[in-house]
Amino acid sequence: MSCIEQLQHIFDKGIVAVIRAESGEQLVDVARALYEGGVDVLEVTFTVPGVLEIISAVKKDLGNKILLGTGTVLDTETARTAILAGAEFLVTPIVNTNVIKLCNRYSKIVMSGAFTPTEVMTAWEAGADIVKIFPAEIGGPKHLKTLLGPFPQVKLMPTGGVNLNTLESFVDAGACAVGLGSALVEKQAVKEGNMDRIRDLARQYTELWQRIGNR
Repeated sequence: MSCIEQLQHIFDKGIVAVIRAESGEQLVDVARALYEGGVDVLEVTFTVPGVLEIISAVKKDLGNKILLGTGTVLDTETARTAILAGAEFLVTPIVNTNVIKLCNRYSKIVMSGAFTPTEVMTAWEAGADIVKIFPAEIGGPKHLKTLLGPFPQVKLMPTGGVNLNTLESFVDAGACAVGLGSALVEKQAVKEGNMDRIRDLARQYTELWQRIGNR
């Protein structure tokens, strides 16, 4: 898929799974369970030990069936390393305009973290494809809706505080997609190797987005 097609795919699917763990063990199984549950846009954070090896292993296992990216990208060095490892999109928790420009240079989707109006517009003007509102649980859906008042053209993706009970409110507030971490990839399920639980949650979120995401 081209960068434009990948971006549209993210909007259509609506769910970006944020995979964090203390260890990289089993994360290939986690990625497969998410895919089998209908979630095929996956972000493995740089806080996971051996993240680059995990990216390679997941891509070898699932190939073009998924859209695989990396998160918690803080600087250009990390960004370039991720791109060379095969990441198809990058996610930052902060506004780093140099990371955004590097992704633009290599035609990679970049989701820039932001929270305030100034941060949102700084990221958007620098070339972010999506602005990740983080941590979204602080302001909730009202904060997202308020930001879209002066910035209706900006694609906002709340991350943090989104779950099965709040997803609809965030969609109604104008979310273009949502980032789901522990609400989808439960820490205990990963620890226990309970892939059925992760697969079931993926199905629930996928079905919910299909009902409300594009209305």
